Amino acid sequence: MARHSAAAVIHLAESLRRVGEDPDPVLAGFGIDLSRLDPTAPLDRDLNLRINVALAESLRDPLAGIAAGSTLGIGAYGPFTLLMLTAENALADIRTAIEFEALTLLLGHLAFEPGRECSALLLRPARLPGKAFRFRADLDISGTRKLMRDLHRTAEVDVAPRRIVMPYPRPAEAEAYERTFGCPIHWDGTEARFEFANDVLHVPFATADARAHEILRAQCRQMLRELDEQSPGIAARVHAHLAACTGTYPPAADVARALGLAERSLRRALGAERTSYRSLLDAVRLERSIELLADARLSIEQVAQRLGYSEPAAFIHAFKRWTGSSP
Repeated sequence: MARHSAAAVIHLAESLRRVGEDPDPVLAGFGIDLSRLDPTAPLDRDLNLRINVALAESLRDPLAGIAAGSTLGIGAYGPFTLLMLTAENALADIRTAIEFEALTLLLGHLAFEPGRECSALLLRPARLPGKAFRFRADLDISGTRKLMRDLHRTAEVDVAPRRIVMPYPRPAEAEAYERTFGCPIHWDGTEARFEFANDVLHVPFATADARAHEILRAQCRQMLRELDEQSPGIAARVHAHLAACTGTYPPAADVARALGLAERSLRRALGAERTSYRSLLDAVRLERSIELLADARLSIEQVAQRLGYSEPAAFIHAFKRWTGSSP
């Protein structure tokens, strides 16, 4: 997936402020001053993931994700919004969103599941650690629901989902989700699902414009090309995903799924870049171990535990293999 622009961080920070959270201390810890940030500058995915994890840990309200997502206006998406508005109907909109996913503010990945009477827009959330998983899943799902509402209101159609399935167990604040999303909510899904009756997906948009749509499509394709030129390779993406994790690191199959790949395809792509999943995991653990060992308050046992080792001896052995010396 291509990198976002720095506008993704700007919109995220502004949406959190609107719901009473203060992102500035976290951003300052990354050396980010929003007043000096160029919104068109590329945003490294590794940095983006780390920022989201740190922000999630700083939040006071467990519902901050759905609240912040509900504040995102259609203006946050630039030309992509007009591309969606000029589409033929909601089904065309879903296919357009999947094609141009990199132009959205999502960290997760979109897919479509057709059915005989009911079809679903799927949103596979980024597999972030701890609180960050629910926060970012809520933000992406809420932002997607808000964008659909705004687009469909402008296009003069009623395309409300029959239900939304959330990708984690029912939380204590579950009732707030139905109030926010305006439809039945189900829990414990393997991914987020927006389920629609097929007939509503084919209702024509009042704003449909085939000629304008093709012009906007060409503009958005150019934006994708520019993002692709800035995109890191698969090894950098795997490294970034692992670097955002703490404690137990995910197996290759989970990382492949998060990146929208089969495990075999991931391993083949890493081999083409002359590396492997094991090598990248070792590199991330080494980087993290150096950071942790600099903290005199932590014992070797605590460092080993934070790196996902069941025993300190395993960590010590690995560190010697990486560096030639003892931690």
